[in-house]
Amino acid sequence: MWLKQLSVLNFKNYNESNLLFLPEVNAFTGENGSGKTNLLDAIHYLSLCKSYFNPIDSQHIKKGEDWFMVQGEFEKSDKHDFISCSLKRNQKKQFKRNKKDYSRLADHIGQFPLVMISPNDSEIITEGSEERRKFIDNVISQTDNRYLDKLITYNKILLQRNTLLKNIKEKGVFDIGLLEVMNMQLVEAGDIIYHRRKQFMDEFTPAFRRHYTYLTGEAEFVQLHYESPLHDHDFMSLLESSIDRDRHLERTTQGIHKDDLVFTIHEDMSLKKFGSQGQQKSFLIALKLAQYTFLYQQKKFKPLLLLDDIFDKLDAKRTTMLMEMVSKEEFGQIFITDTDAKRIRKIFEEINQPIRIFEITGGQVNV
Repeated sequence: MWLKQLSVLNFKNYNESNLLFLPEVNAFTGENGSGKTNLLDAIHYLSLCKSYFNPIDSQHIKKGEDWFMVQGEFEKSDKHDFISCSLKRNQKKQFKRNKKDYSRLADHIGQFPLVMISPNDSEIITEGSEERRKFIDNVISQTDNRYLDKLITYNKILLQRNTLLKNIKEKGVFDIGLLEVMNMQLVEAGDIIYHRRKQFMDEFTPAFRRHYTYLTGEAEFVQLHYESPLHDHDFMSLLESSIDRDRHLERTTQGIHKDDLVFTIHEDMSLKKFGSQGQQKSFLIALKLAQYTFLYQQKKFKPLLLLDDIFDKLDAKRTTMLMEMVSKEEFGQIFITDTDAKRIRKIFEEINQPIRIFEITGGQVNV
């Protein structure tokens, strides 16, 4: 699978731009703030119906305009698909495939899989467990529509249960029957999510270790560990035993929304506390490359790979190793941003890979 063409209208700092891509490597170069990353985000919209960086769609409309549109043409197994995403201010986002609206945006997820590697990914290590759950959910959802449906259902019931707990404290009315129904619904969806996450980690971890070893030359031992309260306890029992605490705190304190991924280095030492910047960057890149491998194995075709401003975050040796890795047979179309066009051109000349470079200046594109 590859993206042949992209057009943006009134998107972020772009008035109108049309770009034709190579099926191998495409680079957006220019000064910081010129709009390089905005083009990656436009591609992310086409694949996953949303921005990678900002969940508020209206904030991607160019200042002074009332709407934006992003369009692209994908080729997959000799079939062409035309995808468009548009938004008018104060209206619902429209998403179309070959001029036909989706009844649910969730039906588009996974049709054109994508992996983004960005400086923002550091939050997976530095922030709370929600960021790591989002990482897992994003990967699985691109390969399993049932999982995505159950995740949507779980979050909906969780919100309703938390609202009920707040009402119990505010109004003093405890509808035990309604709570039991919500518990059953939460358990039904939660158990499916939990078992799929466990299965995913068994499939994902070997690819992560392989990529990390390649990037670092086996410099250190790292591990991923999936933590969940459901490892040792039945979900329904957890909900029933925590009801007094839930009522006091007015929220659901047990469930798969408490799951976490633990990252360790050097025999169970916290990566966040004890990993160097270089080790954390290598860890994150290995995570994302393993995500790519997992998607490829599940979908049986190559996802897009987007690399945002990573050359300034790695030393020259690891940069060259990374580019050699992603230029091999396992990987497909790649999009890169960098401030230095000469550096990009030199790297790909050295590894003998074709590349198309787009120079970006203030929302203007030059090839």
